[in-house]
Formats: sequence, C-alpha cells, structure tokens
Amino acid sequence: MPIRLKDIAQELGVSTVTVSKVLRGNPDIGVKTRARVLERLNALNYRPNMAARGLATGKTFTVGLIVPDLLQPFFAHFAKELGGVLRQHDRALLLASSEEDPKIEAQEILALIQRGVDVLVLASCRDELLPVPELSALPVPLVLFDRRFKRMKANFVGSDDVGAGELATRHLIELNRKRIAHIGGLQTSPARDRTAGYLRALERTGRKIDERYLVLRKRLEERGDDIGFSCMQGLLALRRPPDAVFCYNDMTAIGAIQATLQAGLKIPREMAIIGCGNFRYADYLQVPLSSIDQDTAELGRAAARLTLSIADSPQARVQSIVLKPRLVIRQSSAPPSLKISR
Repeated sequence: MPIRLKDIAQELGVSTVTVSKVLRGNPDIGVKTRARVLERLNALNYRPNMAARGLATGKTFTVGLIVPDLLQPFFAHFAKELGGVLRQHDRALLLASSEEDPKIEAQEILALIQRGVDVLVLASCRDELLPVPELSALPVPLVLFDRRFKRMKANFVGSDDVGAGELATRHLIELNRKRIAHIGGLQTSPARDRTAGYLRALERTGRKIDERYLVLRKRLEERGDDIGFSCMQGLLALRRPPDAVFCYNDMTAIGAIQATLQAGLKIPREMAIIGCGNFRYADYLQVPLSSIDQDTAELGRAAARLTLSIADSPQARVQSIVLKPRLVIRQSSAPPSLKISR
C-alpha cells in the first residue's frame, strides 16, 4: 500500500499541508517540526511522485540555467552550487550554454520554456545597453545572474563589479605601480562595471588616465586566455609598457601571465598582474594568480534560494542580491614584504 501524506501527518499530529510544505522546502515551517517530518519521511523511505505533483500543481519542478560558456570555471562553479541546493529541494536543473551568441541564447530560452521550466536563470551574452523587451515578456519568472540590463527591472544575483574593479586597481596602486593597465570588455555589465571601477580608483587617487593602457575588446569571454595573451603582447610593445595590469577575469589574466613570461619579464617584480573570479586553480598556476573573489559558491546558493522563493510565489517583488568582492593576494602581485604560503 502506498504511503500517503495524510497518514504521515496523522501519525505526527500535524496537518497534511504542513507535510506538503516540508516536502516543497517552504520556509514557513519551524525547524523542529521540519526535522520531525523529514526524519519520519526518511525512515519510511518516502519519495514524492513528481509527475503526480506536477499534475496537481501545474509545475514541473525544474529550473533552467543558461550561461555564456560552460568552459568558464566561474559559470561551472555557479551551476554546481545552484544545482546542489535545488537538488535538496527535489528540483532538477536543466543546463544550457549560449556560446556567447545572442541567437543561440534565444534558441535555448525557447527550448527551456517549451520544456516547462518553472523559473529561468540567465547570464545573458547580450549588450547590457540594448532593449530586451522579449525578456520582460517571458511566460516564466526570470532571475538574471552576473549580468544585468540597464533598462530592465528584474530579479538579479551578482557581484559588486564596480567595487571589484576598484579593489583590484587600488591594490596595484598601493604597490606603487606607476603605469596600470586594464584588459577589459565592452558589452556586458560586469565588463563595463569593472572598467568603471578601474577608472574610479585612478581618479580618486589623482592618477592620470592614459588610454593607451585601457584595452577593451568585444566578446572578451569568448577566448579569454588567447585574448589576454594578445592584448598583453600589445601592451608590452608600447614604448612605455605598463608595470601592472588588472584583467577582467582570471582566464584573461592567465593569458597575460604567459605573454609576460614569454617576453622575459619577472612577475611580480617587473609586472604585477591581477584577475577577477578567484577560480579554484589560481594557487597552482606557474605564477599563482592574485584575484578578486566573488564568492561564487554563495552566488549559486543565493540564486537557488531566490529561485525557490520565486517558484512558490511568482508574483513576489523583484529582488536584487549583490555580494561584496574580496581581494586575494598571491604571487602575481605580492608586495616584497608579503610571504605567500601555498
């Protein structure tokens, strides 16, 4: 005989609604009651029938995620954390990549909607300044991740990218570097905001902005390490090359490091380099990479919590969750007085 929620509720002296809410991960239920219900469900090896739940609720208990590039460690880590929390709440994550192509992004959005996802999480590859009326008119709730649009009010989870750019640049200024360059991008909000942070740090410390040291490329994420390498080669070819570089992300910084070493320069003595993202292998590079930590794990968990909340209450007010960045100093920009342990 199948186990019924009604029977479990009667046994525990709670309502069927309470047991149902515990299964859905609803935060309304107290900690002690939730623990009692979960303990009994586990003892009975109860597994909810998702198809039946879907018919009853009109939901599929799936969440769609579209990222620009699955090879980027930042997006892979985010997807792992997001999926982990959703799994705990009996939600499945459907993952797609836009390959930094707006046309593919539109196709993947349509495909996930046709699959009936309850919520869509999107790190868009489109220019943040362009109007996006089709995103505002989606038939499912939307959470923007990492990248937002200037003209669109939407749920958002991401980092303080202006703060990240300023933090990285101030670190290089404090090393007494005189010619600080930036390899960045033009289209997405993180690229523009990190550049804004770089410029703000220079302005607030009375530094002159030299446009020769500002290298901005479209679709920077597409070939991060290759672009970092070629952009760094261009900077090193200047009559007065920089003595420090803030790179848009860690992959770009890896390319910049390779170009610097190939040119025979010593890091950090002759060239200090810092990235952004603090990907997990930064400690194990030929030159361990200084970076700005965005707390990718918490971004994924925060996005999951927001997604679950929206799935239960689609008409809830729009929320914006912005995490503060943190400086992580390693050998690529370590001051002489700092001992780096690995």
